[in-house]
Amino acid sequence: MKIKKDKLELIHLPTPLEYLPGISKELGVEFYIKRDDLTSMAMGGNKMRKLEYLAKDALDKGATMLMTVGGAQTNHGRQTAGVAAKLGLKCVIVCIDKYPGEISANLLLDRLMGAEVVIQAPNGDPGQRDGLVKSLIEKYEAQGEKVYYLPAGGSTDVGMMGYYECACELTEQAKAMGIGDATVMHASGSLGTYMGLFCGLKNEGSPLSLTGIAISPFGPDKQTRLPEYFAECKKMCGFDWDADMSDFHIETEYCGEGYNLPDPRVRQAIYLMARKEAIILDPCYTGKAFAGIIEMINEGKIKKGQKIIFIHTGGHPGVNTPHHRVEFERELESGVTLL
Repeated sequence: MKIKKDKLELIHLPTPLEYLPGISKELGVEFYIKRDDLTSMAMGGNKMRKLEYLAKDALDKGATMLMTVGGAQTNHGRQTAGVAAKLGLKCVIVCIDKYPGEISANLLLDRLMGAEVVIQAPNGDPGQRDGLVKSLIEKYEAQGEKVYYLPAGGSTDVGMMGYYECACELTEQAKAMGIGDATVMHASGSLGTYMGLFCGLKNEGSPLSLTGIAISPFGPDKQTRLPEYFAECKKMCGFDWDADMSDFHIETEYCGEGYNLPDPRVRQAIYLMARKEAIILDPCYTGKAFAGIIEMINEGKIKKGQKIIFIHTGGHPGVNTPHHRVEFERELESGVTLL
């Protein structure tokens, strides 16, 4: 049953699906990469697929401002800022986070594109973010703006349609390349990419299987969110089938010590991809997921010769995030010769 929903045409699709010979030889698997880092606006990334649908919804509702939330170096915030700039809308990114000490990486790109970034240090109140968002929406709407709010990662029933569409696109590409029995793997955070792929692959009868790799601790809140999120998508799309926790496959053992923290195994995975394929991963999402894939191969969870399609969800500005950059500098400075 094909699902159709209106969207804006903001990015160049389909993105490439590429075979990586160097990584395949190194890891002993058939490794392919879906280049969703090449979504052609605001330095690319997976959120752009979601934002094509979310921006259409925003314009339909008369929005003059997009507001979203995330960490101070949010990839989703950067891509939302790009869409707002393209459409002539205002943008505010709300961050409950410590100020990173400098305007660089995604934070610099946000400001280049004209977004306002509001950063408030965490105070331990679980309602802090929602309270700040509410007060800011009231402030801007009192000034005459019509605010369209996007939750973290754009992970709503509307937003997931971007990866429903990607599931269809990827199924066709994999079939053409003779890898229709591959496993699709990707970094999983706010669950929008995972849910879109899950719904798309299942509803369209794709032979591809799906594994998400959690990049932060997968606690009870996310375990509860998965079936709730599916129920929202089922209601919107009218699926005639159901799903429960046994249908979802997200690896939760490879997130390290926490969200977006420096991790030497992640940096080694980033070096491997860069030096074998000249593809840049980031230390928060794609680098961590790729490090998890390497560990799964070493542990035998992924069998030698298995076909893997890794979705590059973007985020490479993250290599310039200050707390990651200092670790890269420390490890790489020996290769810089000053004469």
